Formats: sequence, C-alpha cells, structure tokens
Amino acid sequence: MMKKMLPFFIISIFVAIIVGVFFSLASQKQMIVTIKNNTDKLPIKMQINKYQDSDCGMIIDNMEYISQVISPSSQTWFFHDHGGFVKWLEDKEFKDEAIIWVMSRDTKRWIDARKAFYSLRDTTPMGYGFGAYENRSSQYIDFDTMKLKMLRGETLNNPRIRKQLLGNHK
Repeated sequence: MMKKMLPFFIISIFVAIIVGVFFSLASQKQMIVTIKNNTDKLPIKMQINKYQDSDCGMIIDNMEYISQVISPSSQTWFFHDHGGFVKWLEDKEFKDEAIIWVMSRDTKRWIDARKAFYSLRDTTPMGYGFGAYENRSSQYIDFDTMKLKMLRGETLNNPRIRKQLLGNHK
C-alpha cells in the first residue's frame, strides 16, 4: 500500500513547492495593475517590469507600445499593446469618455490616442501591429480606423491580413 501511495506523495510535494514558489514571486513583485485618483488625468510615469497589462495580464517589459486608459472616475489602467486597450475598453460604460494616452514611436512622448496615427505593420508585444505615431504618414491610419480594424480582427495576428500587409515576409 505504501509503495502505491509514494508516487502520489512525491507529486503532491512537487506541486506544493511549485505553487509556493509562484505565490512567493507574485507577492515579491507586487505588480501595479491600476492606479486610482489620477485626478490630473495625465499619463503615469511607468517603469518596465513593474506594471501589469490590464487586458492580457502580462508584465509590461517594453515601453515602445504602451498605453494608458483613464476613466472619468480618475482610475488608470495600463497596456503594452495598443490593440489591447481597444479590446479591453470596448465593453466599458465609459469607453467614449475615457482619456487614452499612447506612447508615440516617432516623438517618444505621450500623446492623445484619438489624435495619433497608427501603423499596421509594427512588431508589437501581442502581435496586433498597431504602432502609434504623432506625425502623419500616408501609410498610417487614424484612431477610428485602427479601432475598427482591431475589433474586426484585422490585425497582423490574422494570417490573411498578415499576408496582405507583409506578403510572404514575417
């Protein structure tokens, strides 16, 4: 009987150790998921590996495609891919009143997402392809078009769209 139970006990101990390690790491990191009382409704200064994406839950480890959404109640959420905030915001009651800041790829500063121009081909963390730019280019689209494409699934994650935009190149 003891020999039959030994593998079960070993596996149980192994699982308990793994769970303990994960809980320990999570409590040590203390990731920032949201910030309340951003009454100025300006972008929060961010640091890599300290903030968690509100859409997918991943740690924000790159500042090139970050964005922030601020609700009318002054709560701020963080994203590491602009397509993520579009998807996340879609079912929120405050989606039309939210202030959205995106990091501009060309000027390296926070800009109003609704006034930004978006590429379709950037290599973004979640693969959507929408890089934000302050300066207009004939290759970029406006906010409303980017939002529509994201909600329709017309991103680089879609093989048909990827081939259309990039050809056979990945």
